[in-house]
Amino acid sequence: MLRRRTVTAGCALAISAVTMMAAPAAIADRAPSAATGTTAAPAPTMIDAMSRDLGITKEQAESRLLNEARATGLEASFRDKLGGSYAGAWLSGPTSATLTVATSDAASAASITGTGVRAQVVKNSLASLDAAKDALDKAAASAPASAPVWYVDVKTNSVVVLSSAPSDAAQFIAASGADAALVRVEASAEAPQTFYDLRGGDAYYINNSARCSVGFSVRRGSTPGFVSAGHCGRAGNTTTGFNRVAQGTFQGSSFPGNDYSWVAVNSNWTPQPWVRGASGNVIVRGSTQAGVGSSICRSGSTTGWHCGTVQQLNTSVRYSQGTVSGVTRTNVCAEPGDSGGPYISGNQAQGMTSGGSGNCSSGGTTFFQPVNEALSAYGLTLVTG
Repeated sequence: MLRRRTVTAGCALAISAVTMMAAPAAIADRAPSAATGTTAAPAPTMIDAMSRDLGITKEQAESRLLNEARATGLEASFRDKLGGSYAGAWLSGPTSATLTVATSDAASAASITGTGVRAQVVKNSLASLDAAKDALDKAAASAPASAPVWYVDVKTNSVVVLSSAPSDAAQFIAASGADAALVRVEASAEAPQTFYDLRGGDAYYINNSARCSVGFSVRRGSTPGFVSAGHCGRAGNTTTGFNRVAQGTFQGSSFPGNDYSWVAVNSNWTPQPWVRGASGNVIVRGSTQAGVGSSICRSGSTTGWHCGTVQQLNTSVRYSQGTVSGVTRTNVCAEPGDSGGPYISGNQAQGMTSGGSGNCSSGGTTFFQPVNEALSAYGLTLVTG
């Protein structure tokens, strides 16, 4: 993008080879600097895409987004209130976005339902499920290629390992030391890969050869830039824009382990708080994390604007280059060329496309790197409108 032109989040992605990335700065304990939620009306392009991809009316899509905004605040309050018995939360229903809060303490159920929220009593707390997944994460180097994905599934109150060879997955679980009673294997043919190729579209180019998608506009102090996928480049790599005009330099990158990076741009480029939608720009207002079951949309140069829902948070995925942990799993489709592009829920930035499986003809699964982690890691401020 030239000066005064939109920095389009979700440009093309392609890279000829993935290399080990330079280590990023340590993740800060503070919250990322970004605007919080707002009651502004959802962007028309998001409403249109949700109606198309979720099979609901535009009125239902808008109602769902408003319900989700309310549920976000309720989930946070229950997490604090329930403490160690908190076992996760999720939204359900195509239009109502009804919030269910799970607890391992039956005595707490009444205090949940009294607020109009559904309560579900389960055996395991979220902390115990997270501990089991952490054990799998620590053993990620020994995970078989046939078991590329594992995550905490709050709906089934378990940790799930997706695998095309269940016996191999069982051996991985046993060797990890994770509590086997909390982990289950689910048959799956998913074969995630990072999305990159050399197709045209709004793009930025790395070292005048490989290309990737712009994620979200950011600043570090007075320095403007953008975040993208970590597998796109490493610190020191130079970038040019879609028009091959000199653009910037990678300041930090982390992949595998994480999948985020940030590029500082020169004065030829003006960061804007925009994500490219189906027929116009969607304004980014903040980066409040969406919960399980929330609607979410993705922008990418290969397949355009597509929507779906958040399936699981805190997912680990094993690519051929290594394991990436802490990504979010969605049922939004994507194809090569979409990597690095932005995910947004309502007007809240969620993350950058990491990889996935399937396509936008038959459907697929994708993973995105949460943007807040990248903001905290590099001390960045999200550019918001």
